Amino acid sequence: MPTVQSREKAILRDIRGSRIILPLLLGLVAVGFLVWQRVDWGEMAHISWNRSVLLGLGAAVCFLVIHHLSYAYRLYSLSEGRFTFRKCIELIFIWEFSSAVSPTSVGGSAVAFYMLSRERLPFSRTATIVLYTIVLDGLFFLLTLPLLFAVFGGTIIRPDLEGFRNLGGWGNYFVFSYVFMFAYTFLFFYGLFLRPVRMQDLLKAITALPYVNKWRPAAENLGKELVLASGEMRSKPWAWHLRAILATAGAWSTRFLLLLAVILAFSPGLAGVNLLALYARLEAMFLITLFSPTPGGSGFAEVLFGGFLEDYIPSATIATLTAAVWRLLGYYVYVIAGAIIVPVWLRQHVLKKRAAVVKNQAPSTDGESASG
Repeated sequence: MPTVQSREKAILRDIRGSRIILPLLLGLVAVGFLVWQRVDWGEMAHISWNRSVLLGLGAAVCFLVIHHLSYAYRLYSLSEGRFTFRKCIELIFIWEFSSAVSPTSVGGSAVAFYMLSRERLPFSRTATIVLYTIVLDGLFFLLTLPLLFAVFGGTIIRPDLEGFRNLGGWGNYFVFSYVFMFAYTFLFFYGLFLRPVRMQDLLKAITALPYVNKWRPAAENLGKELVLASGEMRSKPWAWHLRAILATAGAWSTRFLLLLAVILAFSPGLAGVNLLALYARLEAMFLITLFSPTPGGSGFAEVLFGGFLEDYIPSATIATLTAAVWRLLGYYVYVIAGAIIVPVWLRQHVLKKRAAVVKNQAPSTDGESASG
């Protein structure tokens, strides 16, 4: 059974500064490959960095700021003022960094648990915040994508897709991602809002089976967290939930609008197309990148971008440039900022405490000399 110390070491490994190396390398390799394969340098040289490009990029930066502030407000609201808003802004940088260097959309949850507990937040409140945000983020996609599909049909995945008979590679991956998100969101929703004790018992029963019993300690911890969080959430007023829902919608929609602004900056001719249909395609693409096998979708997202939006982006050169700028703003900002902020946070909350523990455990030289 893993000890508290071993779990702490594993989490600290997840947020160490060296974790940025792999996503940076994957991203550079992907962009380098796209530049080598697709970029027409003559076309690149004729791109005019005019007012419309700068306005589009400025709008993208504004959406990035609103995205971050929305997540910070959600944390501030769910913690019910236990953190200052400024502290929430800092913590979201760490949370986003941990997600950026993890292979899946829920990869940063363990780090979030550890981070909030180090900030002296009660365990029940920590469990409530982390598990509820998983549910809120999942429900955003599970509810909005069917609505967009009802309006635009299969074109949210591919322009010539009319049904589920000819999904193709990316279409099948989209369905897999949606089903996987539905499964784990339902798991947490059922545990938080419906039957927390039954879910706790189910997790214990499943992990008692051969080949999966190595996850039993983690499942037992998750069951306890669900019971605690469910009990705390039952006392919350509807306004508490509404603020969290609106902040979640704001955070995710501005993430897509950031990319939309970058696309329009380099492809101004798209201003006349149905932007809501383009938004729907972007949301479908984001769902796929959430379950990338690489950390934060690095490398995977850059390659996916051009093919997924080939009917909107005028050329492979523009697609490569757009993808590079999008990933710089929407992903690498958090990787780089996290690499700066995380070491400072660790010195404040972990390393100093460890030093104090070691100092307290060290034998007293004064006592030894006196006894001698």
